[in-house]
Amino acid sequence: MLFNKEKRIKYLGFNDFWFSVVGIFILSIVTAYLFSTSLVMVSLVEAIISWVVSLFFTTIDWLINRAIMIYLRRKYPAFRDDAKRIVLFFLAITCTVVLVDFLGGNLLSLIPGFHYGDEISRIKMLLPIILITIMTMAIYEAIYYNIRLKKSIRQEEKSKQAIVQAQLDALRNQAQPHFFFNTLNTLRDIIDQNSKEDAKEFVDKLSDMYRFLLEAGNTNLISLREELKFAKAYIHIQSERFGTNLKLNWNIPETSYESMIVPMSLQLLLENAIKHNVISKAKPLIINVVVKENKLTVDNRIQPKSTQLPSTKVGLTNIEKRYGLISGESLEINNDGNRFRVTLPLVKVSDEKISNENTDY
Repeated sequence: MLFNKEKRIKYLGFNDFWFSVVGIFILSIVTAYLFSTSLVMVSLVEAIISWVVSLFFTTIDWLINRAIMIYLRRKYPAFRDDAKRIVLFFLAITCTVVLVDFLGGNLLSLIPGFHYGDEISRIKMLLPIILITIMTMAIYEAIYYNIRLKKSIRQEEKSKQAIVQAQLDALRNQAQPHFFFNTLNTLRDIIDQNSKEDAKEFVDKLSDMYRFLLEAGNTNLISLREELKFAKAYIHIQSERFGTNLKLNWNIPETSYESMIVPMSLQLLLENAIKHNVISKAKPLIINVVVKENKLTVDNRIQPKSTQLPSTKVGLTNIEKRYGLISGESLEINNDGNRFRVTLPLVKVSDEKISNENTDY
């Protein structure tokens, strides 16, 4: 334990080798000064002997107290046991200092011609030595507590991130079946209204879109550039069904292409508009997709259908929950009875809550 760096770090929280060496040296000088008298001049030899004796006692005290400290930390590792452990440790320090002084004094008295000091003066000096030892060991405790607190915070943050990531995974897995459900409805309409060749082409393009879903399936954010590719592929498929009755106005500056967005969010908004509005030659559906002030807005005139397709009630709720978990930002939804508008914030990577980086707390 004394010479094993890994074990020192494990049980003490840091490598205390030089802290121990310097601490023992300083305390030995302080103790030697306390046991000497400033009124009597002593020779250099006597001063060296006094310091050597003090170094001997300080080293023994330090090593024993350090061993006791490690034992108590292993026995009482939890935060709730800190008060009990510290009280026991301080009592152990007192007992150790007294016992080491008693045994060491008796041992040194066996040396012919050596005088360790009278019993009363030694007892008087024990109190300041105990206090100095306690203050020194308190430095160990402060460092240990600080390191444990940092570790506890990191573990708590990792637990929170794991929970949030699990929620995001669930929401992402929810969005993909939702997309599959609605595309099957679209395929059914194409089979009813168009030729078999149109249905085959739809399935081919649908497979390309699912390739995108597989590639982006494990990410919480993707670039707007990639999301636009997916959304435009989806609109291309829908155009096979609705022709020129479905119109998209894209107003997105290239400077926004590298901004981040929740996967499938734009596609879900477009899907929502197509699903819930009449699209015909008499009532073409015009959808505006605009990026302004680092926000993406999808806007369309409300043209409600007389009969609604089955709904999974996923779209907007799913997007809103994912944005809340990833960036803490929310959607802006505006429905004035004439137009329906949804605004998504474009996310910077630094704003993302779920991060794989190790944060130094």
